[in-house]
Amino acid sequence: VTADPSWVEHYCDERDAAFLYRALAAVEPDESRRTLFDRLAKVEDRHVQRWEALFAEHAQPIPQYRLSWRARMLAWMARRFGADMVLPLLLAEEGREVTAYLRLAHGAGDSPVHDAAFEIATESAEHARELSGLLGREGEPWHAGGGGGYLRSVVYGFNDGLTANFGLVAGVIGAGVSPTVVIITGIAGSIADALSMGASGYLAAKSAAEVHAHQIEMERHELQLMPEVEEEELALIYEVKGFT
Repeated sequence: VTADPSWVEHYCDERDAAFLYRALAAVEPDESRRTLFDRLAKVEDRHVQRWEALFAEHAQPIPQYRLSWRARMLAWMARRFGADMVLPLLLAEEGREVTAYLRLAHGAGDSPVHDAAFEIATESAEHARELSGLLGREGEPWHAGGGGGYLRSVVYGFNDGLTANFGLVAGVIGAGVSPTVVIITGIAGSIADALSMGASGYLAAKSAAEVHAHQIEMERHELQLMPEVEEEELALIYEVKGFT
């Protein structure tokens, strides 16, 4: 029996995340932040265990795992430049994870997969909020879409991907490696993330009706996940519009 490819991807992402949070904890001098990273790593371990249980329940083999090249590079950057260098990339990843798990839960119906995806989405949303706090940011990083047309979404998607990989290339340059390694790193990282994010932006914004429907569905799930956060968000919207 072959494991579901999307499940394998989620499983490997969770294992990468656990590794990365431990890598951040290992280089973090501040005790409170180090404790936070350790705690996040343990939560990711729990996500891995949930996936392993799902594989067993569905008679699917637990996938062979190999630490990704991206995770290795981010860990190296953290060791060389500090945790703050990679926090924005981890925040973006947690945001994408929330969206992916909400979609998985929505399509799974009433099943153990739905329950697991819903729980992981909840905890990933909390991770994103905690990382946002460390970076001094506000808002919900898993929100995507909106008006303005697909062209703007494509441009922003490419820009996000290129910006995210600039740190990778800069880190490799700082290591004093050969120009060939720098070129390969830049091409592999930039093409992968820029095309992925650009394509995602196009697909999300190609139909205004689809975007609005998706946003409504996201808010519905968020009301279940984090009612107190959504209540605060709604209050701020009314305040901005002049209602009391």
